[in-house]
Amino acid sequence: MQPGLYFGHGDPIAPVILGVTSILAFAVIGRVVARKLSQPTVLGELLMGILLGNIAWYYGVDLIAVLREGPRVFDVVNQTLMGAPLDQVAISIFGADKGPELARIIRSPHGGQVMQVAQAVDVFSRYGVIFLLFMVGLNTNLDEMRSVGRDSIRVAIIGVIMPLTLGYLVVILIRPEMSFNSSLFIAATLGATSIGITANVLKEMGRSGSREGKIILGAAVGDDILGLVILAVVSGIVVSGSVDIAEVSTVIVVSTLFLIAAVKLGPLLVRIAATIMRRLDIVEAKMFTSYLFVMVLAWMANLAGLATIIGAFAAGVVLHDSFFARHENSSGSKVVSIRELIMPLEVILVPIFFILMGIQVKIESFLSWPVVTLAGGLLVAAVVGKLASGLGASKPAAKLVVAIGMLPRGEVGLVFAAIGRTLGVIDDSVFAAIVLMVFITTLAAPSWLKAELSRQIRQQKD
Repeated sequence: MQPGLYFGHGDPIAPVILGVTSILAFAVIGRVVARKLSQPTVLGELLMGILLGNIAWYYGVDLIAVLREGPRVFDVVNQTLMGAPLDQVAISIFGADKGPELARIIRSPHGGQVMQVAQAVDVFSRYGVIFLLFMVGLNTNLDEMRSVGRDSIRVAIIGVIMPLTLGYLVVILIRPEMSFNSSLFIAATLGATSIGITANVLKEMGRSGSREGKIILGAAVGDDILGLVILAVVSGIVVSGSVDIAEVSTVIVVSTLFLIAAVKLGPLLVRIAATIMRRLDIVEAKMFTSYLFVMVLAWMANLAGLATIIGAFAAGVVLHDSFFARHENSSGSKVVSIRELIMPLEVILVPIFFILMGIQVKIESFLSWPVVTLAGGLLVAAVVGKLASGLGASKPAAKLVVAIGMLPRGEVGLVFAAIGRTLGVIDDSVFAAIVLMVFITTLAAPSWLKAELSRQIRQQKD
């Protein structure tokens, strides 16, 4: 960002306020436009991020140039603070084409403020991911899914294994030079399903309570759980640098034990917290308990070597309003759900994550034919793999509806891609290809699902 936006402030936090608020303002514009066009809001925020990132970078806005490179920029600062030469570190991490420019920005008079704003945006986006997965967990009703449990489990397993297998085959065919770790991580991003987008379509069509709707939602939840376990396994392989059966087994066991422990022991911790906070107002008690619980589980997941989002999702599954029923009855206050209390945090923080993901998509990457072919291959694998999941539904009439409902990747696919970028196994070109796959599946699935549901409704009337 230009120096004029940074100087003249008495409060050193003012540039951070301006920078983060500006990013959020663009996200709001993207969300409004998406709603106007009856599209998922994630698409509007993502597209606005892509436009902002590439146009502002073209005109030389320093903040955007830093945000485009992701968390690796902060590695440059950390190594420089430890005594390494700035230019040498920047070139070693970003190469001779980008390194000198980033070193110039960091060294400039306003470089410290640019890095402050970039760090704040990065932190807020990470909080956004945590609350996003927490809300997904809150919307997960395990009891309701048991009525269609077998169908949902079959659909979920097929919906993870098929895209992962096809995605891996596509990567090794199109990009044989890519490492095993990168190929495996890219394939893992294809197994995700955006439960929020499909759930919204089902709600609009009045089919949330239908058998197909329950199968889709149950399978999407299963996808999330299986996907998170696979993410933990693949991340473990990437960090260890090799496929060690003992290491993989350990990650699977730790992931499973963590989820089981969270579901079994979590309610006890929540009850204890609710008892301790019984003297507080019910809103305060719910808010403090929810916030502390999700953050503690996110931290414990990281401590166990898992992604923080695994802990956030588990916290959402465990928490529900019944833990505070006694408190609500005694207080006589208006009943406010945990979801209503946490939603303001999600509404503010999640768009920052999506617009940051858009900023990191470099349109110039699509000028490369290998990127276009990889994006096309991943799109085919993503669509075919999820359509195959419909075979898990027992009733023939439900198969296509279920299959289409599993198509959108949305926010979950972007979360996986962001983690891969942080781990260094996904470069700019691959990240752009994955985002394109997420964008197209998320854009096409709602319209296709609405059309298929409308067709079935007409057939039933006839």
